[in-house]
Amino acid sequence: MDFNVKHGTLETIKSGCLVVAISEGADLDGPAAELDRACSGQISAAIKHGDITGKSGQTLLLFGLPGVTAQRVLLVGRGKEAELNDRQFRKLVQKVINTLKDGGATDALITLAELPVTGRDLYSRARLMLETVRENLYQFDQFKTQKAIKPRLKKCLVWSADKADAEVLKRAVTHAQAIGDGIDLTRTLGNLPGNVCTPSYLASQAKELGKAYKELDVEILEEKDMKALGMGALLSVSAGSAEPAKLIRMSYQGGKPKDKPHVLVGKGITFDTGGISIKPSPNMDEMKYDMCGAATVFGVMKAAVVLQLPINIVCLVAAAENMPSGTATKPGDIVTSMSGQTIEILNTDAEGRLVLCDALTYAEKFKPASVVDIATLTGACIVALGSNASAVMGNNDELVQQLLSAGKQADDRAWELPLFDEYQEQLDSPFADMANIGGPKAGSITAGCFLSRYAKAYPWAHLDIAGTAWTSGGKDKGASGRPVPLLMQYLLNQAG
Repeated sequence: MDFNVKHGTLETIKSGCLVVAISEGADLDGPAAELDRACSGQISAAIKHGDITGKSGQTLLLFGLPGVTAQRVLLVGRGKEAELNDRQFRKLVQKVINTLKDGGATDALITLAELPVTGRDLYSRARLMLETVRENLYQFDQFKTQKAIKPRLKKCLVWSADKADAEVLKRAVTHAQAIGDGIDLTRTLGNLPGNVCTPSYLASQAKELGKAYKELDVEILEEKDMKALGMGALLSVSAGSAEPAKLIRMSYQGGKPKDKPHVLVGKGITFDTGGISIKPSPNMDEMKYDMCGAATVFGVMKAAVVLQLPINIVCLVAAAENMPSGTATKPGDIVTSMSGQTIEILNTDAEGRLVLCDALTYAEKFKPASVVDIATLTGACIVALGSNASAVMGNNDELVQQLLSAGKQADDRAWELPLFDEYQEQLDSPFADMANIGGPKAGSITAGCFLSRYAKAYPWAHLDIAGTAWTSGGKDKGASGRPVPLLMQYLLNQAG
């Protein structure tokens, strides 16, 4: 999809389809009023005759309006609200794109960025609109013999009423396109089956990114390297699998050489059977999505490099497959992490924290400005927050607040959970420094408490994306690309 910006008199602009919004029960205003004057009141006539009322999501496609150069005009109802919220605005854009993508137009001039959206300026309205367009045009059909029909819509132009807004809109277009590319990569990696997307495959994809972008330095640590570093926790997860674990490092130097990097750590369990503590069979196929934290890191790094952000970024991916076998780690086993702390493994299905804890210790070597780990860590997070918000926890309130604010800005929301000391006691073990689970109560929080023990050397936050990283079940099953928008907004804010 090609995005661009267009300024000019609406009725004189050539376009396959011109998209304008109308309000329910109110006089025409803005672009709709301008077009109505140009076509001698035909839009008003359509409203008068009941062809469209302006009810939210209602559409009417008009062809060959006199006095209007565009081949088609798509009217879309925006409802009665004076201002739209993010959800209403997104649904409006989704309706437009679903109408256009299978229609006859190959390009569209969209005026919806002119609509008032609560708390959003022109830049953030346009970016949200274009990211929503990209989201609704994504297709994943590489394993189907009969491919999906490609949308005819190839180009979207964002219209501005004021030529002075062109630079702001161009920035929104540039950011939305890069973030959209990152989201698409994250979704595709997440949607790949576990027999394709292995730890070795993720390592190869990191190398491909390194070849594509000369600014990116890539290093792959093999199991022998991790053993030499003492990463007993991470290696305990891959012990039962024929697939070797990989620790992937991708570094981008966009800032000054001495600037401390922002480190992102992604959980990359490419398939999670639960190990010896095996999961129930129903929906186990969706455990290919247990690497969506890693997929997020890939998408964020791609977008950051494309935008040439003036900061330093290090991305770490702890990749492993969790399988049951004669060599698999057993409940009751005790392993030693890279930090030297010992862990009694009471449940082998609590494996994500085991790969992450060694990666968090490894992150110390970069002397980071901040570390954020991203993981589909706990089913308890879905119980607590559903699929609407990611959970965030951390040891640094400023960092946590920055992530929460970035989530609001990007409409990729998160919600803070507490890390009170009382929760730490649930991890007590009679045989090791800690257990890897804290019992049935506050499962997401005790997982965060576990990770916090390995992140004392720097400002750290943990994003649990178990509820937001993919849509479960049915024909709409698939990776969402979250929280790429949140993390990209966070990095954009760090870049200034």
